[in-house]
Amino acid sequence: IGGKIVPKLNILYLHSHDTGRFIQPYGFPVETPNLQRLAEEGVMFRNCHCVGPTCSPSRAGLLTGQCAHSSGMLGLAHRGFGLNDYSQHIIHTLKKVGYRSILAGVQHVAKNKEVIGYDLVLPTKGDATVANAAREFLLSRPQEPFFMSVGFTDTHRSFPKVEEDGSYESPPPLLPDHPAVRKDMAEFKAGVRRLDHHMGMVLSALDEAGLRENTLVVCTTDHGMAFPGMKCNLTAWGTGVMLMMRGPGLPKGLVLDSLVSHMDVYPTICDLVGCEHPPWLQGYSLLPLLEGKAEEIREELFAEVTFHAAFEPQRGVRTQRWSYIRRYLDDLSVVLPNIDDGHTKSYLLEQGLRDMRHPREALYDLVYDPMERCNLAERPEYASVLVDMRNRLDRWMRETRDPLWDNNLVLPETGVLVTSPNQTSPRETAEWCHDAQVFLDMLVR
Repeated sequence: IGGKIVPKLNILYLHSHDTGRFIQPYGFPVETPNLQRLAEEGVMFRNCHCVGPTCSPSRAGLLTGQCAHSSGMLGLAHRGFGLNDYSQHIIHTLKKVGYRSILAGVQHVAKNKEVIGYDLVLPTKGDATVANAAREFLLSRPQEPFFMSVGFTDTHRSFPKVEEDGSYESPPPLLPDHPAVRKDMAEFKAGVRRLDHHMGMVLSALDEAGLRENTLVVCTTDHGMAFPGMKCNLTAWGTGVMLMMRGPGLPKGLVLDSLVSHMDVYPTICDLVGCEHPPWLQGYSLLPLLEGKAEEIREELFAEVTFHAAFEPQRGVRTQRWSYIRRYLDDLSVVLPNIDDGHTKSYLLEQGLRDMRHPREALYDLVYDPMERCNLAERPEYASVLVDMRNRLDRWMRETRDPLWDNNLVLPETGVLVTSPNQTSPRETAEWCHDAQVFLDMLVR
């Protein structure tokens, strides 16, 4: 910061599954004292978004500094997708300037974690062992600078079981105030509290080892909560993520409303450690924001979904004022396998979820409709805004060689993909499919 580079700056990358922004620092009704303390001791970004609201594409966006289709991660790693080039992972850029890389817990950018190239993979099984393994490493007081990824599955379904029935819980604003939803929230919040405890264990180890003053902490999640209308959707409920950073030279207690992307973390780390930006980076350094030299570093950001459990191609562009989302399937019905199973999904299936349809195009005014529920795409008074947002998205798809733009969709050699959007759950009889034409035939031309 301010042109000063901290010698031997360690990097601790803390990340979770499916948390969105549902933690105490973002104003939600759940106690996360460790994450609250982290926010107050560093910088919190209130308007950060992932590159795609599914697990592997979002993580690939942060770790390669690229949008999902540019990195090659069009779907989930355990379903056969992977990075085009694992040497683009941030650990290899850092290795060139003397960093050792350590993995503890979930990574989800490769089916086989060995192909990523971490110098050390800590043995773990379950989030408690992840926290303990990370603590032991930190308490060993490593002498060489390190990049350490500590990944937790907390807040991923299935949630912890709780005794309370949720009678005193409040559902997410998007969802009905019903006992099934409240029960779901009670269990989800138990996972959030458990996540806070595990992350707190790792953060306290930094202090105990005397490493706080030369360690950059980056704390985030992959995407939104695993509830209907959130995860796997391009509204802020799907793409919006927590992002907090703490480290030597960074402001304390700074809260920023600037529009930022996960892709912006990679170039920021490059600047903080004093290494060149690799040529493939598509993000922007956050330093102008952190140094108070700019209020914004980007006019827009983009997000995408191609595959999750099933094929559901979507592309979107977001500014501070507007959100535009485009869908490509010929059938605009809800793609049920891409909604995680749970109490809320079961209740909504009883209430006709199968019959719901998405709009082909959606335009939302984020000032007067922050929930992104009132579609303005067909209202003539917003025609000029719609054209502008369409053009922004088209330009990005063309310039980044999006396979949906080039009609060049390529499937992985192996992997299980659900080809029917009407299957209730990915746990039903998923079909093996390796023919891209099957999916291309589903698209609107």
